[in-house]
Amino acid sequence: MKKNLLKIILLSLVISTSIHSCSKDEEILPSIVPVGIALNPDNFKGEVKNGETVTLDALINYKLTGSVVIKNGGILVIPAGTRITATEGASSYILVEQGGKIYLNGTSGSPVLFTSENPDSENWGGIVICGKAPVNNGTSGVSEIGNAAYGGTDSGDNSGSLNYVRIEYAGAEISSGKKFNGLSLFGVGNETRIENIATVNNAEDGIEIYGGTVNVSNIVSIANTNHSISYRDGWVGTATNIYTKRKTDGTGNLGLKGINSDLNDNALPKSNPIIRNATFIGGNVGDSIAIKLHKGAGASLDNIVLSNWKTGIMIEGDAAVTYFNGKKKISNILFDNVSTEASLKSSGGTAVTIADSTYIKKPDATGAGKGISTPVWAIGWSGLQQ
Repeated sequence: MKKNLLKIILLSLVISTSIHSCSKDEEILPSIVPVGIALNPDNFKGEVKNGETVTLDALINYKLTGSVVIKNGGILVIPAGTRITATEGASSYILVEQGGKIYLNGTSGSPVLFTSENPDSENWGGIVICGKAPVNNGTSGVSEIGNAAYGGTDSGDNSGSLNYVRIEYAGAEISSGKKFNGLSLFGVGNETRIENIATVNNAEDGIEIYGGTVNVSNIVSIANTNHSISYRDGWVGTATNIYTKRKTDGTGNLGLKGINSDLNDNALPKSNPIIRNATFIGGNVGDSIAIKLHKGAGASLDNIVLSNWKTGIMIEGDAAVTYFNGKKKISNILFDNVSTEASLKSSGGTAVTIADSTYIKKPDATGAGKGISTPVWAIGWSGLQQ
């Protein structure tokens, strides 16, 4: 009898503990209390103010009806699986000012999605981040969007984290001849995390980097009207695992465009990123150049695949030619269906003889991971399929 009673007591304790554990698990599920601009998901716009943290609810679809500006000292948190649909026009965009932070916490199975109510390019703004890292167009500059200051002396500046994010149908015209990019990084520092980003069907560049020290990795940029990726103004970060592809009709511009400065080829800090493991797929129409480096641009490129371009590498201007010609800055490169591997021109437009060691070929270069095929890391969350 005592043994049976002991068993009953032990069983009761197990059941009680089990029930208590379940209730504890339920309690740790975060309950999002909407504050500030998150109060009305059908009219998502406004400012995240200094000292304010706004967290969105992944279970709610948000309608971006104007600009969202994260001010100095403000924080915007967007969890995995959140969908933000922008209304049409240049007034709909996300801007992170200096000192503000944005956390886009997507996962491979549940990316954060920014899209448009009208699935077409040139439809809404995009995402703009302004940091305090060095640029070469003065101590600081003012962004094309929102007239926000950027640049400074803090290489380790932190504007937050973007991970597993897809940005679709951005590129609305700001003013005559000037359009948003999908993602614009102005003077962003290297403590900012930019990983697993897809820009799709944007009307301008997929990603443009304006100086700073930010590092980017696992980048997909496909079907954009202008360049897939471009950099300028003294960017000195790294880019690892890059997969870009023109539209299916072959239209679009460059795979990668790099310049140092529009005003001074020799401005410091010099644009000189490290770019590794990249695949650029093009089309043999229009401005069919895979990589164009000019106006003093520097770079080190390694394990690069270029497929289906009229010209693989174009280097223009005395400063850029001097930097690259014969210097082994471009290594382990595969040319697939590329009419002209490389072209060098002086500032006066005269063809320059290409030294043997300007670029080093590798017939089995893997680029972003699988040569010209979609890399495993990009499948699913980016919109690309195997």
